[in-house]
Amino acid sequence: MKDWQKIVVGEFLGTFTLTFFGCSVIATAVLAGAQVGLWQVAVVWGIAVALGIYLAADLSGAHLNPAVTVALALWRKSADLKETAIYIGSQLGGAFTAGLLVYLVFGQAIGIFEAGLGLVRGQPGSQLSAMMFGEYFPNPGLSDEAAKIFSGIGPAQAFLGEAIGTAFLVMVIFTVTKIEVPMWLQPILIGAAIALIISTIAPLTQAGFNPARDFGPRLVSFFAGWNRIAIPGPHNGFWIYIAGPITGGIVGGWLVDRVAGKRHHHKLES
Repeated sequence: MKDWQKIVVGEFLGTFTLTFFGCSVIATAVLAGAQVGLWQVAVVWGIAVALGIYLAADLSGAHLNPAVTVALALWRKSADLKETAIYIGSQLGGAFTAGLLVYLVFGQAIGIFEAGLGLVRGQPGSQLSAMMFGEYFPNPGLSDEAAKIFSGIGPAQAFLGEAIGTAFLVMVIFTVTKIEVPMWLQPILIGAAIALIISTIAPLTQAGFNPARDFGPRLVSFFAGWNRIAIPGPHNGFWIYIAGPITGGIVGGWLVDRVAGKRHHHKLES
């Protein structure tokens, strides 16, 4: 298998895995109350990310996130422009396919859920069902009391939350891949970091931190009838889940590799 083919297979498979299980756990939480509290959802996301990394590591290095790919290309020169495009295209393809499968699995239940709450798909308020695919700010799934507390979250705060969360994620990735952390342990640590960061940021933005994970399923929801609720989204905010993570990833990589100094890093890069 050629190098570019390994990148395509690895990034597609890994991003598909983390997106499918991540979106599915949100769907089961919203539709069935299957998860008790934010931490359980965050832990499933962390496990899904770790599994995706294990599946993709030997094939592509397991970036699984355009923000990670851009940071690695910029600070560690891990990919040229063509390879970066292949990474990101494969990630988007995996995330879109995962979102499509989530819709095929849960679509009927979502329709019944919307009817029971009087939600009109594509109209204001339907982000309560669209949140199973893309992210929204503030988190539509908050309780009534929490929704009042976080009701003032706007584009600036959402951008900052996504950027900070992704910066910490990339800092962890850059650090564990260049210090003497065993290869088998690196995905577990990165997954644990994801769970921790989601637990902190999710009430604000649903905690995307990954433009492919957001935009792929969001595109599915757009074509499935959520229309402007999906893209451009309430507050025209879908771009925040692209620009915020990429900005944060660049800053996080810079802090570790340029401020903290360069050190040897291992093969596994995300």
